[in-house]
Amino acid sequence: MGRNVSRSSLARANGDRDYHIFEAYAYYLVNEARQKRVTDIFKLGGNVYAFDSTTIDLCLSVFWWAKFRKKKGGIKVHTLYDVETQIPASFHIIEASVHDSKAMNEIPYESGSYYIFDRAYNNFKMLYRIHQIGAYFVVRAKKNLQYMPIKWKHRLPKNVFSDMTIGLTGFYPKQYYPEPLRLVRYWDEEQKREFVFLTNATHISALQVAELYKKR
Repeated sequence: MGRNVSRSSLARANGDRDYHIFEAYAYYLVNEARQKRVTDIFKLGGNVYAFDSTTIDLCLSVFWWAKFRKKKGGIKVHTLYDVETQIPASFHIIEASVHDSKAMNEIPYESGSYYIFDRAYNNFKMLYRIHQIGAYFVVRAKKNLQYMPIKWKHRLPKNVFSDMTIGLTGFYPKQYYPEPLRLVRYWDEEQKREFVFLTNATHISALQVAELYKKR
């Protein structure tokens, strides 16, 4: 070619191209990078993912379709992060006004893998879907969670206040997740606060449940 291509020319050229080409290539590179950094920190026999969102503010007069608040625009970037390789596995972008839990439907779930969520993702319909495909989740419970204790563990390790099997009692939650769940109450010495986790992983210890969340 012999000449540099200006950014404006490149932008115009890319404007006529299907973005799926770049998306597919990006995910190819991500997968290659993950394979180079394969580790097994948790010794659980499956991949460990954390899922969370970041809100990016946008100028509403330019990005009119991204209305977030009365005078503010924005989008949310949901990232599925491979905790062990420390490389993002996938991204999903939606309007900032959409609740975080709606994006759970976009995750490419894998049987045998672990998915770590914060409180915004107490979507019991989606959590039950994770359970049904043979994957596992750890999610922080909301403070207003309605449940009934079924069975307790009496011998508990340090900093674990309780480890019990529960049934959900809320009208919709018990319909969306009709099977028992595990609830773990854990005291974090570093932050000097209590965390309450819900999980379907009954085969790991309560400390492993807490450690999964801490590493997210």
